[in-house]
Amino acid sequence: MKSAFVDQAPGFTVLYEGETTTDFLDRAISSVDCPDDRNALFVGDLGAVVRKHAQWREALPRVSPFYAVKCNDSPAVITTLAALGTGFDCASKNEMGLVLSAGVPPDRIIFANPCKQLSHIKYAANNGVSLITFDNSIELGKIARTFPLAKLVLRIIADDSTAVVRLSMKFGAGLKSCRGLIEQARRFHLDVVGVSFHVGSGCTDANTYTQAIADARCVFDMAEEFGYHLSVLDIGGGFPGCLNSKITFEEIASVVNTGLEHYFPADLGLRIIAEPGRFYVTSAFTLAVNVIAKRAVGVDGELADANGDEEPSFMYYLNDGVYSSFNCLLFDHAQVSPVVYKDVSDDEPVFTSSLWGPTCDGLDCVLNQCQLPELHVGDWLIFPDMGAYTLAAASTFNGFPRPPVHCIITHSDWLVMMDLCAAFSPVTNPFMGFGCGGEAGPKVILTPTSVEV
Repeated sequence: MKSAFVDQAPGFTVLYEGETTTDFLDRAISSVDCPDDRNALFVGDLGAVVRKHAQWREALPRVSPFYAVKCNDSPAVITTLAALGTGFDCASKNEMGLVLSAGVPPDRIIFANPCKQLSHIKYAANNGVSLITFDNSIELGKIARTFPLAKLVLRIIADDSTAVVRLSMKFGAGLKSCRGLIEQARRFHLDVVGVSFHVGSGCTDANTYTQAIADARCVFDMAEEFGYHLSVLDIGGGFPGCLNSKITFEEIASVVNTGLEHYFPADLGLRIIAEPGRFYVTSAFTLAVNVIAKRAVGVDGELADANGDEEPSFMYYLNDGVYSSFNCLLFDHAQVSPVVYKDVSDDEPVFTSSLWGPTCDGLDCVLNQCQLPELHVGDWLIFPDMGAYTLAAASTFNGFPRPPVHCIITHSDWLVMMDLCAAFSPVTNPFMGFGCGGEAGPKVILTPTSVEV
């Protein structure tokens, strides 16, 4: 029986037993019909998302993840996480619509933008998304007029001085102003149900969670003075998504668990949620780009003399850049590392190289300097760990299209996902009927444009 939930997904490929993500990438690159049409492409490994979910459940058993849609809004990611039972952190009407269209009930969504357009608040009200954040008195007035039955979460400032992307300069109420906001909410007859904070995207100091949890405890106690018995704690995001992060997910989880046990012991029965984004998707997506042009440059910056003795450096022009997938370099302070997609001998010389995007803007530089063997037009470069804050903010500046996304899951990861889906909801598993058939491998191949059973 077909599931409407799956039919609404953009599709993904269930690989046969023994096949890997690398195998699929090899096929995707080699299947280009015309050498002139070697367009950039993404491969999204949904199995990596599944494994991250299992890792989260083990490390933070008391904390329900509400995936930050802004990080990567690929429908296949939303569908997978929805099937696994996660909640969703949405910042706008469109993000809420995307999640709701995947069959997610509104009580698994938090409208976590503290400063919202009125029409977006009305959309949340009309669609039953009642859990909403605020951090100032004007926002309280807007909510009182447009959604008086909302369940409000007060966002407080957290120390994000060591984070890659700081958020406290834009959002959050200081502890000194919280009492006045809670009092105002009481006057407006609004229902404040919890407290949230965010230590910044890409946190590098786990101890910032301890202080933020302690501050949240103060606000919980403050709310009691006005008759509010808060039941929700949202510890925000900041969780790393790749192995080379300055701090590990396990280190953060250990600190968070200790802080929760001290300030919010389990017997209080709170609903504790978080807003991970990059944790789930960074390592799941790989980008393949093609070299479309090349220049040899001398030490003086001029074009190198082909007959000269001077060792040149090379400028390589790629069919993706900072206006598309590599926008993460500007907006997310990301660091990227290319892998040459061809056989290179150990003794092959390397040259000082720079990588440039395809647009006519001089700002479109992917890497100003790196060491690479000599490449040629038509060669491929692979960039791992490209799932966070890449696709979601990509543009079509200068008319260059966004790369297509090919989402896959291996046979073994598919079986793990089935188990996790069954554990979450054995009756309403949305992928039921699209599983693997015994030793014969998958019964279903979901392609980007069709569903075949």
